[in-house]
Amino acid sequence: MMESNPYFAVSSSAASGYHPYSYGSGFQPSTFPVVRLRGLPFNCTDIDIFKFFAGLEIVDVLLVNKSGRFSGEAFVVFAGPMQADLALQRDRQNMGRRYVEVFRCKKQEYYHAVAAEVNYEGIYDNDFHGSPTPSRSKRFSDKDQLEYTEILKLRGLPFSATKSDVLDFFREYKLRDDKVHIACRPDGKATGEAFVEFASAEEAKNAMGKDKMMIGSRYVELFPSTPDEARRAESRSRQ
Repeated sequence: MMESNPYFAVSSSAASGYHPYSYGSGFQPSTFPVVRLRGLPFNCTDIDIFKFFAGLEIVDVLLVNKSGRFSGEAFVVFAGPMQADLALQRDRQNMGRRYVEVFRCKKQEYYHAVAAEVNYEGIYDNDFHGSPTPSRSKRFSDKDQLEYTEILKLRGLPFSATKSDVLDFFREYKLRDDKVHIACRPDGKATGEAFVEFASAEEAKNAMGKDKMMIGSRYVELFPSTPDEARRAESRSRQ
């Protein structure tokens, strides 16, 4: 089951457990702790946004793409309304040579952006270059042609995702806890990536059928990986 988080009740199935902010008649949309960023450098990453909001607890980062290109905008969800209020104080501070606008936005704007990312077909920016968007079947066949080991890499996980969430995502494969590694930065915060070891390369390739499926509010991309890459990620997490 997903780790309980009061701000990610995106469906009735996800709405179980205790929620300090009720989504009933007493709910105030302004309590949803999300801000919108504009004017980000076009080489901006999730890590840059973590650094920009150093000292604040981030739950999710969504970099907004348009037509396969990063738009310079992002949504950032914080652990609570007070954190989001503190984030607003960093409006017009610099990231690199650019100042970044930080402003309030509605919960619906964030979820609309999430839905747009999930539905957008041009996932591979490197393949875009103004050409027609590759079809979903072509993208999957591209991955089918890659060489597989028993390791898959997951990208785009919610930063609050746990091993239990990943095990539940692959529940039909009966994986053990020690077969999942959540990648972390040296400061212990999650990178949004994980590595999963399956019983065989064939099983890992079969599990690719879950590519672009959801964990919480995020779609998760799956990629073939190697034991060496997984070990390097685990080593970095321990530093």
